[in-house]
Amino acid sequence: MPIYIALEPYIKRYTTKYEILYHALRDMMMEGKLAHGDRLPSSRELARMHGFSRGTVSNVLEALTAEGYVAPVVGSGTYVSFQPAHTSVLPSAKREVRLSNWGDRLANPAIWGQEAQSRIQGASNSSGTVSFQLGITGMSPFSKEAWNRCLYEEARTMTEKTSVDAHKPLGVQALREAIAKHLQRSRGIVTDAEQIAIVNGSMQAIALLTQLLTGHGDAVVAESPGYRGIQAAVLAAGAKLIEGAVDDQGLVPQPWDAKLLFVTPNRQYPTGAVLSMERRQQLLLWAAEQNAFIVEDEYDSEFRHRGKPIETFKSLDKSGELVLYTGTFSKTMMTDIRLGFVVLPAVLAQPFARAKALYEPHPSAILEQRALAAFMSSGLYERHLRRMKRSYSHKFTLLRDALKRLPVPIRWIEGDAGLHLFGWWTATHEQYEAYEKACREAGVEWARDRSIRDRIGISLGFSHLTDDDLTMGIERMSEVWNRLG
Repeated sequence: MPIYIALEPYIKRYTTKYEILYHALRDMMMEGKLAHGDRLPSSRELARMHGFSRGTVSNVLEALTAEGYVAPVVGSGTYVSFQPAHTSVLPSAKREVRLSNWGDRLANPAIWGQEAQSRIQGASNSSGTVSFQLGITGMSPFSKEAWNRCLYEEARTMTEKTSVDAHKPLGVQALREAIAKHLQRSRGIVTDAEQIAIVNGSMQAIALLTQLLTGHGDAVVAESPGYRGIQAAVLAAGAKLIEGAVDDQGLVPQPWDAKLLFVTPNRQYPTGAVLSMERRQQLLLWAAEQNAFIVEDEYDSEFRHRGKPIETFKSLDKSGELVLYTGTFSKTMMTDIRLGFVVLPAVLAQPFARAKALYEPHPSAILEQRALAAFMSSGLYERHLRRMKRSYSHKFTLLRDALKRLPVPIRWIEGDAGLHLFGWWTATHEQYEAYEKACREAGVEWARDRSIRDRIGISLGFSHLTDDDLTMGIERMSEVWNRLG
């Protein structure tokens, strides 16, 4: 009796005839539609029935034979040898998965917050929508040709000789050396390559440091409002989260009983407030007395649009043992370059290397790391930064001036740096919900801060938008407000 093989579902999923036939036959055996001992049609019959070449069918049968699904019998044919496990030991569709305490904490929506959860599920990219969302880097001023040359040269070199960067969890040595030189020139941070670790974006550094330095019940201070990724890392590690209050001068120091403090001193996230020098000194004294560490997260303050550069918190730490400094290239290069770094006190370099080796014994993105090292060492990176700063400063000024004409009850916070502008909603929550919904329907969206329950913060990211997009977005926001009356 001929065996019917339904290929239509597989034609939509796979591109080659080999894949279509292979997966169709294998699934029929897995689902019991082809039972143990059933004889398959010959390769000639299968080819004729479904319009495949006999060579393709033979290759499929050879693969299924090698994997133990079928067995050829000389002079008789090919028979199904696969036997599914007894149904009594198979998991049911309603099987309960028992996660660890850490896994359970990750599943808690309170850890992530709605804004971060939307990034996990995928942000809106509807055609015609002006999205002021954060975390998207503009590509128009990016030095594509120079970067592509560095990538090509490193790819060619890597194929000609054995890699010297394998099994080094702290990352490619040349990139760590280039970062150390760049930080000393541009940020006043004196360090060496042995105290720098390359990470897959600053969030990996935040999560690893939290796991490395805190345990169940330990207290960690994070700014509120603040970056929800930090709060998620703290709560997932089982540590106790202390929300540090923020005002117009940044984080307000308190005598916290904590082991770790995360702070964004040069441009508080999301408000943009700059931590005063007096408070920086107070926090350094607190860390020394408490035997705690301070993690300085400098996520986008390299882009200053007005005034002089602000000294980093790390450069004030003359002992070199209190402040850890994290940075990212996802803002200065492009979003898809998932490279960041952390400057560690000497005492933490080896413990951090062991922690990172647990997840990545062999560093990832070696090609990109080596290309970035060449990009920085040649002077192309600093030239690229100057171009990016000019482009972003123009957009910053355009958006700031447009917001002055926006008749919406938002108190915008004056800022001098970064890739977004922040404001507090000053009307009722009901009015905000109606306004946000109407703006989404009109094709405008933005990032809402939800880290403080009784206040609504609004962030408008601008680095990825064109001048026309920025103007159109603010015009739509104004029209919606006027229409709502």
